[in-house]
Amino acid sequence: MPKESEKKSIEIGAGLLLYIIAWAVADLMQVTGAPETVMFLLAYAALSVTIYREQLKKIAKKQFLDENLLMIIATAGAFAVGRHKEAVAAMLFYQTGRLVEELSLSRAKKSIAGFIDIRPEYANLKIGGTEKIVPPQELLPGQIIVLKPGEKIPVDAVVTSGMGTVDMKALTGESEPRAVWEGDRLYSGSINLNSVLEARVAKRYNNCTAARIMRLVENANEKRSESIHFADKFTKYYTPVVILIALLTGILPPMMFTEARGEWIYRGLIILVAACPCGLMVSIPLAFLGGIGSAAKQGVLIKGGILLEKLVRADTFVFDKTGTLTEGVFHVRDIVPFNKMTKEELLETAALAESYSKHPVAVSLLEAYGREVDRTRVTAVEEQPGYGVHAVVDGREVYAGNIRLMDLAKIRYLAAVEAGTAVYVAVDGKYAGYILISDVIRKDAGKLMRWMRKRDLSAVMLTGDNEQAAEAAAGELGIENVYAGLMPQDKVELLKEFRENQVEGELLAFVGDGINDAPVLALADIGIAMGGLGADAALEAADIILMEDEPSRIMNAVRISKATLRAVRQNMVFAIGMKVILITMAFFGVVNMQNAIIADMAVMLISILNSFWMLWYPEKGA
Repeated sequence: MPKESEKKSIEIGAGLLLYIIAWAVADLMQVTGAPETVMFLLAYAALSVTIYREQLKKIAKKQFLDENLLMIIATAGAFAVGRHKEAVAAMLFYQTGRLVEELSLSRAKKSIAGFIDIRPEYANLKIGGTEKIVPPQELLPGQIIVLKPGEKIPVDAVVTSGMGTVDMKALTGESEPRAVWEGDRLYSGSINLNSVLEARVAKRYNNCTAARIMRLVENANEKRSESIHFADKFTKYYTPVVILIALLTGILPPMMFTEARGEWIYRGLIILVAACPCGLMVSIPLAFLGGIGSAAKQGVLIKGGILLEKLVRADTFVFDKTGTLTEGVFHVRDIVPFNKMTKEELLETAALAESYSKHPVAVSLLEAYGREVDRTRVTAVEEQPGYGVHAVVDGREVYAGNIRLMDLAKIRYLAAVEAGTAVYVAVDGKYAGYILISDVIRKDAGKLMRWMRKRDLSAVMLTGDNEQAAEAAAGELGIENVYAGLMPQDKVELLKEFRENQVEGELLAFVGDGINDAPVLALADIGIAMGGLGADAALEAADIILMEDEPSRIMNAVRISKATLRAVRQNMVFAIGMKVILITMAFFGVVNMQNAIIADMAVMLISILNSFWMLWYPEKGA
């Protein structure tokens, strides 16, 4: 139990004890008058001293129009009209309700921490031929750690010895273990399953994946949603309106009805108690907290409650093709030489020219070449993003890239007629042919597109690929809106244009791989990064991060968002509706102060339970 909650529990316990003593002395010993008032005042003081102290601080900040003010006026007024027992009982139940609020939020946060508790407790540091158990915070890049079966990986590292499998479910939500061997990257928070591995530390603990993910989730609720802002504003205006209603109840009815003025004043005080919006104030942030926690458990990091609301309003999803809808792993499909160049010579020339590049296209060419590259044969390499590579290979000037590169170099070429990404090659200013490579559509991308079409959501695909490759991928996925041959700056300009033409109230989401799409992710209403595991750019630029390379997880994020807002709406309607009923009953004298606060506690508990279930929202929900 948090320290504040422990302190409040002690205050409630002391107040309850004094209340029982005062009640017993007043009833059994027939003590009345000033002694009775003093005894109940002591119990009241024990229960309310914290609230009065809080309210004095709020007065200085001009933030005192809240439920605490309603309770102070109501219970102090009850004392003034001689309702000592009910005043203390109302404060006792109110403080108990506040304790339940604190414990509920604390429990929710603990549940989320339990769901995604990926922080390791220790690390096995290898020093010479021995091992030493150290805190993960003490590890430095370059050190060697030993990972035993069943242990959490303490920091991001690279395997240096051994092979086995790791469980990454806590990070990505993916249930299938992943095989690793020498040279593979390991992410902190994963679990080594079945063999001893040695790995070199890649990052310090504070910058590793586990620590950054936990910080994101823990800080997510700081980005307050519009619903929470509404609740705050509602209370700000609601409190003076309720005070005015209570005041008029004590003044106007005695002029028209036969009941004594004291009875109407008491009813006005009950209205203040019945109007406390406790359930509304706690249930809304609790629902958003639960939604963010459930998403994290399913491998989707959402950086704030406001994004849950935005995602529900997203009408258009713009997808980058390569690495998002496709796997981003290219394979050479065909080699078409020209001008007396053989297929082998064309592939070798292109592979050598691209040998210094890390682009997926370059990787595919080197893979197809299948031999170790002699980089001494390559000089004066100039990589031109969005175009290709210009290099000198064996003393000959080589251009290898897309159509734009050929146009830039003013080289006449024959365009590829087949669908796919073509790498055009020119040697010493003469066209030498092209190499056709193709990407693979992600297995679950089609599932996502079918889901979107059923819900009348628009899908748009952007790519730097040629029009043939783009149309082929779009046709397979059923996407009608395709923009091909785009440079990075073209994507930014196009997204600006989309946003200018948006219908008011509708939002645009961009889905990219999180590495080279950072400017577009930041520009969109909602930036969704694919495969954010370990990608620094994704963690910084995106609003929502899919920790695994599975676009279908967007479906989970939307479902959770809708369920969260549904719970929030239910709580708002229920809480406000019950307030109206209780205030009406208080006006007609149907409930007393004690019953009104008990009813308010019941409303709060029902709202909390309705919010709590979001913590366990299933992955395949409605």
